[in-house]
Amino acid sequence: MHLALYQPQVPGNIGAVGRTCVGLGAELHLIGPIAADLSARAVRRAGVDYWAMLRLSLHPTPDAFLAWLGGRTPWLVTGTGSVRYDRAVYAADDVLILGNEVRGIPAPWHERWPGRGVHIPMRGPVRSFNLSCAAAVVATEAHRQAGLMEGW
Repeated sequence: MHLALYQPQVPGNIGAVGRTCVGLGAELHLIGPIAADLSARAVRRAGVDYWAMLRLSLHPTPDAFLAWLGGRTPWLVTGTGSVRYDRAVYAADDVLILGNEVRGIPAPWHERWPGRGVHIPMRGPVRSFNLSCAAAVVATEAHRQAGLMEGW
């Protein structure tokens, strides 16, 4: 399974999502340009000593990521998604894309993959979950559904 962050800005989020990827055995894709310094202490601190074990792919531009993606149809993790995250049907080779902390996923990507937006329902008065928390929630459910946690 693959988790992709679209132009992330917060080093702590990148590190925390990286740690989640290591724990789940997923690959992290960072879609640039990226404003954060990946060698910064904040990334390594959030990723702790697991950062060296991370399977990481850097895509310098959205077009480079789309070329890597090819004909696959990803899931977009977004507050405006039409499918509740635990009702989507995930496969072991799926790609989950999470948007930028400020701007989210660009509108053309939503238009490119209609009906592939998943959201996490929220009962409280907050606008959204933190990027790294949302990544952990959705990625864990996707792994569970795809049978990637069997035997753990």
